[in-house]
Amino acid sequence: MTIKPMEEQLRIIIRGTEEIINLAELKNKLSLQRPLIVKAGFDPSAPDIHLGHTVLLRKMKHFQALGHDVYFLIGDFTGRIGDPSGKSKIRPQLTSDEVKANAKTYKKQIFKILDKNKTKVVFNSKWCSVLGTEGIFDLASRYTVARMLERDDFLNRYKSKMPISILEFLYPLLQGYDSVVMKADIELGGTDQKFNLLVGRDMQRSFGQETQVIITMPILEGLDGVQKMSKSLGNYIGISENPDEMFGKIMSITDTLMWRYYELLTDIDYEKIKKDVGQGKQHPKDVKINLAKTIVSEYHGHELAEKAKHNFERVFAQKKLPGDMPEYCFDVESAPSAAVVSESLGMSRSEARRLIVQGAVFYDGIKVEDVNKIITFDPKGRVLKAGKRRFCKVFRRS
Repeated sequence: MTIKPMEEQLRIIIRGTEEIINLAELKNKLSLQRPLIVKAGFDPSAPDIHLGHTVLLRKMKHFQALGHDVYFLIGDFTGRIGDPSGKSKIRPQLTSDEVKANAKTYKKQIFKILDKNKTKVVFNSKWCSVLGTEGIFDLASRYTVARMLERDDFLNRYKSKMPISILEFLYPLLQGYDSVVMKADIELGGTDQKFNLLVGRDMQRSFGQETQVIITMPILEGLDGVQKMSKSLGNYIGISENPDEMFGKIMSITDTLMWRYYELLTDIDYEKIKKDVGQGKQHPKDVKINLAKTIVSEYHGHELAEKAKHNFERVFAQKKLPGDMPEYCFDVESAPSAAVVSESLGMSRSEARRLIVQGAVFYDGIKVEDVNKIITFDPKGRVLKAGKRRFCKVFRRS
């Protein structure tokens, strides 16, 4: 594959980035006109990928399209320690089985974004697990406690007399060692990873290697437009969510947040669109619909994105039921409401209870107000609605 000219590559690489350390080094590497080794590491601690994770994955995709060698590094070894970034207390260690299960889930999801044929998936246990005591001694001797305490979360915990385990100090050293072994030219990460990425540069320098360029990507705000997208905060959009749910969630964001999503989650040149909206030439709702269609198409295809748009308009504009809502058949005559919502709509029992308590669940048009209410099924089917966008026609097997 022919490597594009440096200026053309820079235009694509720089879009949406938070910081590049440093730009002169990046230009020098790109001017070599050879495939660069681009590394991004992921600890398999939370394998369900949402749009917040895709900000980094999409930048990896850009490097693939530019002809570079992209490595998706699964930290199955470091993941057992747990990244201390942004943590105010010691994290519990994951078991080997937990790490393996989560890593397997990751591999199933990343190829919704990355080109499977161009992605090199590697595990850092391959080189970290054979370091041995002498190897760990060698790494530890290359960094000081003073440098570690320059990290805000470590420093804050130290000042507050909160415990910091020696194991946590090893995490950034091992992540930096990954860059040494891989001879990384570029490492990508979120802004919260900056310290770890800098350690990678220091470790490469210590081993006599040319240092990697660091590119940090911004943390995407969730649906609330304030806090970072997070499953635990409930403000996320999962890439495996059904098209209707994904479309509806995107349509719920503010017009201001919409431009942030355009920049970080699409390749659309949105500046002219933004200008047209400002001049009244395009309506924000139409532009947001285009955003929703673009994102849903990427993960579910154009046809399902069009169906999701149609269903959204039926439900919200025309106040009708979705045209192709899913169906679920029970083998029993009745069941408690929380169990019905959980099973038929594929959500956790706790989330089902939360929606019922919030008054967001309706069965056959009647609000369900008790998590223990017994729901009776009909062979002809009745509509279950949870929240604004989740619908299911529930049957009893006749």
